[in-house]
Amino acid sequence: MICCANTNTAKFFSSIDEIPTQIWETLDCTKNSYFHPYFLKYIEKNHPEITFSYIVLVDQKNIPTAFASLTIINFELNSIKNDFEILKTIGKKLHVFPDKKPLQLLICGNPFVSGEHGIFIKQNQDKKAIIKELAESINHFVNSDKKLKKQIDAFLIKDFTKESLPITDTLKKFSYHPFSVEPNMKLQLHENWQNFDDYLAAMKTKFRVKAKKAFKQSVAIKIKDVTLENIDKMLPEMTILYEKVASNAGFNLGVFNLETYRNFKKLFGENYILKSYFLDDKLVGFVSGIINQESLDAHFVGIDYQLNREHAIYQRMLYDYIEIAIDKKLKTINFGRTASEIKSSVGAVPQDLTMYLRHQKTIKNKILKLFLQRVQPTPFQQKFPFKTLETKHEKH
Repeated sequence: MICCANTNTAKFFSSIDEIPTQIWETLDCTKNSYFHPYFLKYIEKNHPEITFSYIVLVDQKNIPTAFASLTIINFELNSIKNDFEILKTIGKKLHVFPDKKPLQLLICGNPFVSGEHGIFIKQNQDKKAIIKELAESINHFVNSDKKLKKQIDAFLIKDFTKESLPITDTLKKFSYHPFSVEPNMKLQLHENWQNFDDYLAAMKTKFRVKAKKAFKQSVAIKIKDVTLENIDKMLPEMTILYEKVASNAGFNLGVFNLETYRNFKKLFGENYILKSYFLDDKLVGFVSGIINQESLDAHFVGIDYQLNREHAIYQRMLYDYIEIAIDKKLKTINFGRTASEIKSSVGAVPQDLTMYLRHQKTIKNKILKLFLQRVQPTPFQQKFPFKTLETKHEKH
């Protein structure tokens, strides 16, 4: 299905398999794991309850310039907690959102990963012009299908860092309203850290003591790799632990199907991290993550909350991510959203993220703007666990 937006053209696909190989090659995007066709295909395959579509923008010569993934989800307003309570309360009072049924939300972006993983723009393109074209193409995609136009309540384009806002603010011209969400917590790894002991040595005493205490508390935990050989046996229990964590989140765009891990493991091998945490023979946690270029991105975790405090399960997981990244000589760790304070205590700093929301109906969209301005991520106390570099040099 092809449509023209001004002089340029947008191509729409309803499945990853429909996109010709040539497009991926021209875009040159597959080195980034999130834009690898198989990564996208496995998410699509394991989530049949979600409608997936894809936009490829091409220039006048029909050469691909950008790619974006779209999903249509049933968003349950009742699943909103914490930061977004205000959105739910006022939204229902003013009938901005449906009372009885879920909100039909069209998302541009990856619903399962925080960060700029939904839109890929080829090098040397005018990014502002691409975002404008993308907004036009999304409108065309919905408006050209009567059934779809009736079905969609709102549009969400996610997650942009502060650096991208001068480009993405073009979306305001299309009646999208920006609002802040919980930040991605990011740790820059120091080039001098050759091993985990170097990381600990860079910490102020108080935080080093805290780390050592967590290792002491978690000493009984056995950590095992989840492999293609043992994953089938472990998935049911992993899913139970993941669902406990997911139900605690303030804002969930969808429930991830852990079966996808099997495909990721086959596709990425060593570069897809999956570790399980056992106390005696009981699974009490797992971590997942991807090594994407020079970064380790933490994905979903599962935790037995009843045993978490006593055995410092979650804290241990954070240190394990750090140890993996140091061993693999990576530059950054993206810990993702949520639990910002504890992540800051291991050295992560917040990277602000902005989403853009638009209601399909003009008047409701104006009301939406008023209270989106009041949506603020929950403040947290940022910790600063590292000694300053000056004091480190004095010691040497």
